[in-house]
Amino acid sequence: MTHEELKTWLKYDMKTGCFTWNKKPSRRVCVGDIAGTLDTDGYRKIKVMGKVIHSHRLAWFYVHGFLPEQEVDHINRIRSDNRIENLRLATRSENAKNKEKSKANTSGFKGVSQQKKTGNWVAHIRLNGKNKHLGTFGSPERASIAYRIASHFHHKEFSPTYEVTNG
Repeated sequence: MTHEELKTWLKYDMKTGCFTWNKKPSRRVCVGDIAGTLDTDGYRKIKVMGKVIHSHRLAWFYVHGFLPEQEVDHINRIRSDNRIENLRLATRSENAKNKEKSKANTSGFKGVSQQKKTGNWVAHIRLNGKNKHLGTFGSPERASIAYRIASHFHHKEFSPTYEVTNG
């Protein structure tokens, strides 16, 4: 699909991140309808010209005129928020740095786990494919502070933003 073909079929609103149909793609869809559906992972996908494409990649293509080889990362980690200001190019490693804590996480904080023997809290971060120990702490909150500082230092703009609270 070319850039011109994309713009023939779809209209993109940079403020909302939504695509609407310029042409009627099927009997059930009307011109002006919001394009695409949410998948089980929370991404919006659109079938255009027989090909299913993630909306965040289409938004990049629509605005910049090319489909990137790199991944398109959602800065705020909301997979359905396809506003162009919320999208950036990222390597797989950079994109992984900007993800939520694991569902298996029991501490409540990304990069923090509890030692079973001592009950102390450990902060750790992944750097260059290896886990790096950041220290052992008496509370998960203090371990989380160590993780957030290291994440900001090592991951720069791909580090999730956090609100700092007393604790």
